[in-house]
Amino acid sequence: MKKLTVNEVSKLTGVSIRTLQYYDKIGLLKPTEYTKAGYRLYDDAALETLQQILLFRELEFPLKDIKNIVTSSGFDKNKALQQQIELLELKKEHIDNLISMCRGLQLRGTKHVDFTAFDASKLDEYAKRAKEQWGETPEFKEFEEKDKNRTKTDEQRMMANFMRIFEKFGRMKEMNPASVEVQEQVKKLQSFISDHFYKCSNEMLFGLGKMYDGGGDFTNNIDKMGGEGTAEFIFRAIKIYCGR
Repeated sequence: MKKLTVNEVSKLTGVSIRTLQYYDKIGLLKPTEYTKAGYRLYDDAALETLQQILLFRELEFPLKDIKNIVTSSGFDKNKALQQQIELLELKKEHIDNLISMCRGLQLRGTKHVDFTAFDASKLDEYAKRAKEQWGETPEFKEFEEKDKNRTKTDEQRMMANFMRIFEKFGRMKEMNPASVEVQEQVKKLQSFISDHFYKCSNEMLFGLGKMYDGGGDFTNNIDKMGGEGTAEFIFRAIKIYCGR
């Protein structure tokens, strides 16, 4: 294949000329060579690198991280493709979760579909509400420590799994909250919070239960996941679990 000009690469890939010039400037994608007139030329190898860059961009990697990856002497294209496939599968899983959520809301006759339960901003809200209730406790500091290390993909996957717990509570609403199955679900909720937010003692769990059933966004979002009355049912189950 002949070497392509920057204009030809732009038309072929959909990447703007300005972006290609910027990639050259920051050392992310250097042209194969320059003509005597200073025009950029790209060969097959450069286009393969650009393809890798675009895949990483689709996965929302910062340009700085992409540069470190693709310019590394140990960069393995096949390994990178496998990692990209895995990350894309995670994104697909997230989209599938949103579709399932919509279908569930549709079956319950909900006219307004709200995606905010999966928005990363919900973590900010969670942090704010936790801080209001417990302030600068060791638990809250643990939450902040875990939260700062999470990527956007991690957050999306975590929140999807978190919402599934509430959806299952919704399917249990007609059961006795003291039943073994419901109490096991409470234990699962407590374990999830400990694993992903902070160590959730029974006292902490009871406080969360009150917050879930206390009205506002938490109650509304939980009831959207499990149906009306889910938040109240969870709190009743938590009270039994905590011996209150």
